[in-house]
Amino acid sequence: MVTMLMTIMVVLLLLNFPMMIPLIVAPFIVMLIYFPNLDPMLMMQQLATGIESYVLLAVPLFIFAADIMSTGKTSNRLLDFIGAFVGHIRGGYAVTTAAACTLFGAISGSTQATVVAIGKPMRERLLKVGYKDSSAIALIINASDIALLVPPSIGMIIYALVSGTSVGDLFMAGVIPGLLVFFSLALYSYIYARVKKIPLADRVPWNERFKMTGRALLPLGFPVIIIGGIYAGVFSPTEAAGISVLYAFILEVIIYRSIKVKDLQRIALSTGLVTSAVFVLVAGGQAFTWLISFARIPQIVTEAVLGPDPSATFVLIMVTIFFFIGCMFVDPIVVILVLTPIFYPVAINAGIDPIHLGIIITFQAALGSATPPFGVDIFTASAVFEKSYMDVIRGTPPYIIILVGIAILLIAFEDISLAYRFFTP
Repeated sequence: MVTMLMTIMVVLLLLNFPMMIPLIVAPFIVMLIYFPNLDPMLMMQQLATGIESYVLLAVPLFIFAADIMSTGKTSNRLLDFIGAFVGHIRGGYAVTTAAACTLFGAISGSTQATVVAIGKPMRERLLKVGYKDSSAIALIINASDIALLVPPSIGMIIYALVSGTSVGDLFMAGVIPGLLVFFSLALYSYIYARVKKIPLADRVPWNERFKMTGRALLPLGFPVIIIGGIYAGVFSPTEAAGISVLYAFILEVIIYRSIKVKDLQRIALSTGLVTSAVFVLVAGGQAFTWLISFARIPQIVTEAVLGPDPSATFVLIMVTIFFFIGCMFVDPIVVILVLTPIFYPVAINAGIDPIHLGIIITFQAALGSATPPFGVDIFTASAVFEKSYMDVIRGTPPYIIILVGIAILLIAFEDISLAYRFFTP
C-alpha cells in the first residue's frame, strides 16, 4: 500500500502536476483499491474538514498584511534604520540583511515573501560595498529562513493545525531560535568581511540615525504588537492576524500614503491566489493524513524506521533527517502536512515536548527551503534576481553548515526551544 501510494505521487509529480494533485489523487486511488467498502464521500468530507479550523483564518490575514507592507515603504524603512546603525561596521551590510530578514519575517511569516521584499534592495547594497553576487544571494535566501522561526510563522500555524498544539506557544518558542540564527549569521558575516577584506561603508551621522529611527518606529511596532499582544494575553494569534491587517492598512494607506485604496483590490487578489493554493494543500493534507491513519501507515513506517522503543534523541534525529530531506524537494507546507502525522505520535510517546518538536520541524522546514536541489527559496531567488540555478546555490554551503550546526544544538538542548516558559506566567 505504501509503495503504491508513493509511486502514484512520484509519477504525477514527474508528469508535472502541481503538488496538490498527487496529494489528493494518490490517497483517493489507494482507498478505492485497498478499501473498496469505504464510501468515497468520506474523502470529500476530509477535504472539507481540513480547512474548517479557526486557526487557518490567520494565514490569509498575515499574508494580506505582509503583501500590503511589502508593496509599501515598510521594507525600505527597516533597511535604512538598521543600516544606519550597523552599516559602517565590518560586514555591516550583511548584518543589516540578516536583521532586516528577521524583522520582515516577523511581519510576513514567509521565507519567500522575505526573499522578495528584502532581497531586491539589499542585493544592490551588498554588491555596491564589494560582495560577490553569489555570496549576497546566498545570505539573503538563508537569512530568510528566520521568517519560519519567528511569529507569525506560517509553518508553525500549519504544524499547530496538524498536531493540535498551541499556536501562541509556538510563536513564543520560536523567538529565541530565530534570534540564534540571526546572531550566528551576523557573526559569520563579520568574519567573512574581515577575511575577504570587504570595504567599510560610510558611517551615518547621528542626526541621520535619529531621523531614520523615527521613520522606522511604526514598522517596528508590527512585531511588537503581534508578540506583545499574544504574550500579554490581549488577543489570540488569529485575532493578532486581523489586527496586523488593520495596522498595515493604517500605516501604508493613511499615514505613509504609499498605497491607494484602489490598490488594495490588486493586493487582495494576489493574497487570494497564494491563500487558495495553501488551503488546497491543507485540505489535501487532511485527506492524506486521514487515509494513512486509517491504514495504520504511521505505525508501520515508524516501527520500520525507529524500531519498537526509540529514545527521544533518536526520534528527533530521524525527524530532522526526514524533514530536512523532504523540504529539499517539496514545499515545506506539504512536508509538514504529510510527515507530522507520521512522527508526532511516536515523538510524544518518547516523551518529547510537542512545542520542542514543533520548533525542530519548522527549523528543518526553513533550512530545507533554502537547500539544493529544490528548496523553494532557491527558485524564488532565481526568478526575483534573474539568475541561473547554479548562480543562486553557489554560495550556500557555508550557511547550510551553520544552520545544520544550530539544528544539532536544538536537538541536544531542549531548553533553547522551551526557554520562553521562564518568561511567561
